[in-house]
Amino acid sequence: MSDVKNILLVGVGGQGTILASEILSTGLMEAGYDVKMSEIHGMSQRGGNVSTQIRFGKKVNAPIIGKGEADLVVAFEKMEALRWIEYVKKDGKMVINDYEIPSAPIQMGLVPYPDGILEELAGKLKTYVFKASEIAEKLGNSKTMNIVLLGALVKAMDLPDINWEEILRKKVKPAFVDINIEAFRLGQAQV
Repeated sequence: MSDVKNILLVGVGGQGTILASEILSTGLMEAGYDVKMSEIHGMSQRGGNVSTQIRFGKKVNAPIIGKGEADLVVAFEKMEALRWIEYVKKDGKMVINDYEIPSAPIQMGLVPYPDGILEELAGKLKTYVFKASEIAEKLGNSKTMNIVLLGALVKAMDLPDINWEEILRKKVKPAFVDINIEAFRLGQAQV
């Protein structure tokens, strides 16, 4: 049986998915894990989907996570959680930002934003749902939402033995270190 763990971070362009993935990968590498990361930007700069796949363990041979293999999916937007559910393994989990970013067809009035997403997901697997965006706004910087979700991810995956504050100090601009450390702690408190 493989010791490799699989994490997917999914969202919409501009939500900080890539930065959260880079911080997570750096922390895992510094803890001695073999880490492979793959990112797909799509039309991210135009509000399109962004996904990052992170695999870590003693030895990781490939960066790609197949359907039914993710230990954890972190959805930066709740429709993305629904879109990626088939990637979660049977005993896997989801961390979900209770936040809506309407896609172009929804904005044009062609289709409605789906109702009941969170209830549907909670009926299928273990979910941690909270308003990461509101937590970040209360901190005074909405851009820290990704770090709130990263804190929840670390807690959900039981990765406390890594010095995450030190990793944040290395990866975040000095002027934003303190607020990001607080965002990380608040995220951990959600799980």
